Amino acid sequence: MSNAAQTPAASGPSAKARPLGLTGLIRNPGLYFLTLFRGRFVGRDEAGNQYFERPGKQRARRWVVYAGVQDPSVVPPEWHAWLHHLTDAPLAAPRRSWQRPHLPNLTGTAQSYRPSGHDYKGGQRAPASADYESWTPDQT
Repeated sequence: MSNAAQTPAASGPSAKARPLGLTGLIRNPGLYFLTLFRGRFVGRDEAGNQYFERPGKQRARRWVVYAGVQDPSVVPPEWHAWLHHLTDAPLAAPRRSWQRPHLPNLTGTAQSYRPSGHDYKGGQRAPASADYESWTPDQT
């Protein structure tokens, strides 16, 4: 799904921000009121994260309201560029066949990469094939 289909201009009146609800007010009242009274809805990504901006005198303030866990690594690159003012609109280029879908950073979780010799995978490595001999004191 391209980002062009997620922006309000491309989606028409059906592209509206989902209300933050009571839990949004309790968790982060500042973000709740800023989004409610000053935020202009820009779009939504595949994960359901919502993006807002507030025009300013010099530069607009942009922010994201996460659909689930507040983890910045779930923001796809198209929206990351928009959040950091690298583009004026979210990138809407179609995905190429060689591009992989965006994955969050899994470091520190059970799904993180662990090589075959890692302790959590049994701690058994393949023996080294180098011609290394360890030195012992009784050898001369």
